[in-house]
Amino acid sequence: MSLRKGKNYPYGIHVPDKKALTANAVIEKMPAPKKVYLSMSQHIGAPAIPVVNVGDKVNKRQLIGEASGAISANVYSSICGTVTAIEDIVTGNGQKMKYVVIENDGRTDEIFFDQIKDFEPDTIIERIRLAGIVGLGGAGFPTAVKLKPATKLNALIINGAECEPYLTCDYRLMIENTEDIYRGIKYAARALGINRIIIGIEANKPNAIKAFEKYPDLEVVVLKKQYPMGSEKHLIYCTTGRKVPCGKMPFDVGVCVQNIKTMIAVKHAIEDNKALSSTVLTVSGEGINTPKNLRVQLGTPLEDIIAYCGGAKEGVTKVIAGGPMMGKGLISLTSYTRKTDSGFLFLTEGETSLKSSTNCINCGMCAKNCPMRLMPMYIESFAIAGDYLGAEKYGAMNCIECGSCAYNCPAKRSLVQSIQSAKFHIKEMKKNGK
Repeated sequence: MSLRKGKNYPYGIHVPDKKALTANAVIEKMPAPKKVYLSMSQHIGAPAIPVVNVGDKVNKRQLIGEASGAISANVYSSICGTVTAIEDIVTGNGQKMKYVVIENDGRTDEIFFDQIKDFEPDTIIERIRLAGIVGLGGAGFPTAVKLKPATKLNALIINGAECEPYLTCDYRLMIENTEDIYRGIKYAARALGINRIIIGIEANKPNAIKAFEKYPDLEVVVLKKQYPMGSEKHLIYCTTGRKVPCGKMPFDVGVCVQNIKTMIAVKHAIEDNKALSSTVLTVSGEGINTPKNLRVQLGTPLEDIIAYCGGAKEGVTKVIAGGPMMGKGLISLTSYTRKTDSGFLFLTEGETSLKSSTNCINCGMCAKNCPMRLMPMYIESFAIAGDYLGAEKYGAMNCIECGSCAYNCPAKRSLVQSIQSAKFHIKEMKKNGK
C-alpha cells in the first residue's frame, strides 16, 4: 500500500458537508415492500425490453427486462411475486418511463447464475453485462462496456470521494464492506488488464482511508475536502496529475474510473452469482425523523422508505433525489428506487434557499467558482435567448452540472437548469443535422 496526498485543483467550492446526520448510521436492510415498480430505464442508453407479461409469477433476480442494445442493461426482479402491470408512469422527477409492477407474494425463491469456471477478462465482462451492472455513482453507464475500452489503459481509479453533502452510503460501505469492494476492484482490474489501482478518498473520511491501508496493491490517495472532488475529470487530475481535455473521456488519458457501489455489485456477480437487484442509499435531512443508510430492493416506493424512517416532519420544503448539489428536486413522492439512486433528502426551510431569482448583477461569482473554468452567466444568457450555438461557443457542453455556480449566485439564478436546457437543444440540433 502507498498512501499519499492528492493534487489540488483551482476553483470549485467548499460546502457544509452535513454528513453527521448519518455518518455513524450502520447500513440497515429494509424489508421488501408489498409492491415494487421496476423501471426499464435505469441506465444510460436504450431502455430494457420487458420479457414478462401481466399475470406471470417471477422469482427474485429473475430477468424481467432485457438489454436492447450495446448501450443498455438487463433488469431483474427484486422480489418474488406476480406481475400486475406493465405501464408508463410519470414519476416525481417529471419523467415518463416504462415500469414493470410486481406484487410481493411472500416467497423467498431466488435465482442464481452458474458458478464461473474461469476468471478470464472476457468471462468477467460477460458476467457483469449479464448481471445488469451499471455505474452506480449516478451516471448509469453499463459497466461491461466501460471495462472493454477500445484503447489500452494503465490505471484504474476508484471514486471514494463522495463529495456531495448529506450522502454517506459510500462511506459506510467503505468501512463495513471493505473486502467486498477490494475483491470487486481486483476483478475490474483483471478485466482491464491493469496492475495500477488507485482509490481516492476525501480527507474527511479517515476511517475509510484506514480501512484500505491494509491492501499492498492499492494506492490510497487522500483528497482535499473540496466540491466537486467526485467529478471524474477532477478526480483523475488529483490522483494522477493527468488532464482530460474538453470533449475527451477518461480512457483518452489511459484511465478507467469506477464507483464504490459498482465494485461491490461486481463482486456479488462474480463470486456470489447474483444479478443486481438492490442498492444502498442515504435517507437524510432535517426533515426526516430518523435519518438512515439503507439497503433497499430496486423498485421500492419512496413512500415506503419514508415510513421506514419514521415519517417526514412537518415543514419539509424540498425533497431531493440524490445530493443537494447535483440531485433532482421531486415534484411528488411518486418515486421508486433505481440502480443509480444514492439518496433521498428531506430538507427544511433552514436547509434550502427559497428566494426568488433576480436579474444577474454581473458579479462574476459563477465564473470565479466554476471548476471547469466556464462562464455560466453567458451560457445562461444565450440559452434564455434561444441562441444555442452561442451557448455552445461558451462551453455549454463542457459543463458537468455540479451546481457550484448556482450555489454561489447572489441573484439566485437557475444557472444549471438553463445550461441543461442549452445542452439538450444543442444535442437535438446535432441529431437533426443543424
